[in-house]
Amino acid sequence: MNNHPADDSRTRALPGQLTLTVGPGGQLEGSDDRALQAGADYLAGLGGGVLQILAGTYQMHNALFLRPNLTVRGAGPETILRKAAGASTPLIQESDWYEYGITVADPSLFAPGCGIMLRGYSASGGLADVVRATVIAVDGQRISLNRRPEKNFWLDAKATAATLFPVLTAAEGVCDVLVEDLVLDGNQAHNEEINGNYAGAVFLQQCHRFTFRRVIARQYNGDGFSFQICDDVRFDECQALDNANLGFHPGSGSQRPVFRRCVSRGNSQGIFFCWGVTDGLAEDCDCSDNRDFGISIGHRDTDNRIHNTRLQGNHRVGLLFRQPLNEFRGAHRNVVENCHFIDNGFAEDGVGIDFQGAAHDVMIRDCRFEDSGQRRQRIGIRLSADCRNTHLAGNRFVGLAEDVVTT
Repeated sequence: MNNHPADDSRTRALPGQLTLTVGPGGQLEGSDDRALQAGADYLAGLGGGVLQILAGTYQMHNALFLRPNLTVRGAGPETILRKAAGASTPLIQESDWYEYGITVADPSLFAPGCGIMLRGYSASGGLADVVRATVIAVDGQRISLNRRPEKNFWLDAKATAATLFPVLTAAEGVCDVLVEDLVLDGNQAHNEEINGNYAGAVFLQQCHRFTFRRVIARQYNGDGFSFQICDDVRFDECQALDNANLGFHPGSGSQRPVFRRCVSRGNSQGIFFCWGVTDGLAEDCDCSDNRDFGISIGHRDTDNRIHNTRLQGNHRVGLLFRQPLNEFRGAHRNVVENCHFIDNGFAEDGVGIDFQGAAHDVMIRDCRFEDSGQRRQRIGIRLSADCRNTHLAGNRFVGLAEDVVTT
């Protein structure tokens, strides 16, 4: 039956979407960030669309800045966005917050269009100010930027400029984006480490309703996926592999993050629930072989659910409930159910789940805590004396020295 005959008079109330192919042999030729960005910007002018990135390796000298209502679709593992090698140089002249330019010791590191990160340091050596921008022009040792930094970068702060940036990012306020079927390669061996509060293979801030499907973030010298103050960010069958810091980093204030059938291996931490992350779900995931924790949850991270997830071989602890600064800031009312904890904590006390402070009304049910016989995981659950109303039900303990202890 033809539901739409040629003389159909129904109103066309929904716009169509253009699919634009980018890459070798595509409608837009090119194999670097400029071709990808040109495609994203073109589609943004049409109100959105599908950026189809063809198979190939794309050299990223700057981030791909995502636009509203955009779908970015690769060809699976054959589509690789690889961060170019990074380098850093000191500023040799002070720059104030309102200036569009800086003066550096080695301008040869930069070219028009490349990503740049300005960093200033405190007296103790920690990061004090970080600004991401794009180079517009290079004139001698003077580097022109696309924006005012709105921070002072002075010589007493040992200010530097580096070719550091996320592989995928978006301006604040960009919403309703889908990314699927591609690999983000951070080229870790040739880039400096950068804190996940400022960059990552994916970095978002105050962006909402993003979905990632079958995206691999690997070998970034920082976080794999980092998003700060972002609501309704979803990951389906994504992987964070061998990143220097956090695999998945739902950042401060992010509401309702979802991780389904995701893998986080070889990072410092598998999933790190930052401050005030609520109503999140990690389901059917695998957070194993991470150097610190499989999953970490803490400051006002409440009402989250971890379901049917495997945590195996994490070096320090399988699941950590962090020590809060006070009782109000604890990780309350979280549910851990039908999870498998095996061989965790071998680098420290061998603990599957560790409560390090006040966490109230946490439910742990129908989980399996197991040591494979190598005495790697010795304790199933270690409770803090500050915990209240911890509910344990239907859990199994196999081959452990102690099932549940209170400290």
